[in-house]
Amino acid sequence: MEKTTTDLDAVATIGLDLAKHVFQVHAVDAAGRVVATRALRRKDVLAFFERLPSCLVGMEACGSAHHWARQLMSLGHDVRLMPPAYVKAYVRRQKHDAADAAAICEAVTRPSMRFVPVRSIENQAALMHHKVRELLVAQRTQILNALRSHLAEIGIIAAQGPNNARALAVLIAEGN
Repeated sequence: MEKTTTDLDAVATIGLDLAKHVFQVHAVDAAGRVVATRALRRKDVLAFFERLPSCLVGMEACGSAHHWARQLMSLGHDVRLMPPAYVKAYVRRQKHDAADAAAICEAVTRPSMRFVPVRSIENQAALMHHKVRELLVAQRTQILNALRSHLAEIGIIAAQGPNNARALAVLIAEGN
């Protein structure tokens, strides 16, 4: 249901359901009446929020939520992120993007709701660094274990652990 710009001036709270390409918006006024429900393409999200007065925006804390929270906060909105498990209780009907946006809009106004702090770019970069390193260590361990087990089948035995990888390489080079 498309509303006029004057209706959008009354927006007090918005539930924003994030997605890859099409986001769903559920906006209510101070009395809790639905002012707008619409789907927005990714490229149109910032333009939509630029036209709105400062309001409370709720989102589930998911993949791109911190990015969008920073963007909307730079426009003057009060953005709050919630764990998806906490929002799930507010979905009233079948699970689809519009129902999720309505549930987010309702959940963000609850006094007992717990929120996730919005991460800075620096904090996200540090977390990514740790996750990538953890992934590389896990992959290295998997490769070494697979190599050891394959070589054990042909009689080449080496001790476990990354510290013994050089000894394993020497055994392979010697052909033992």
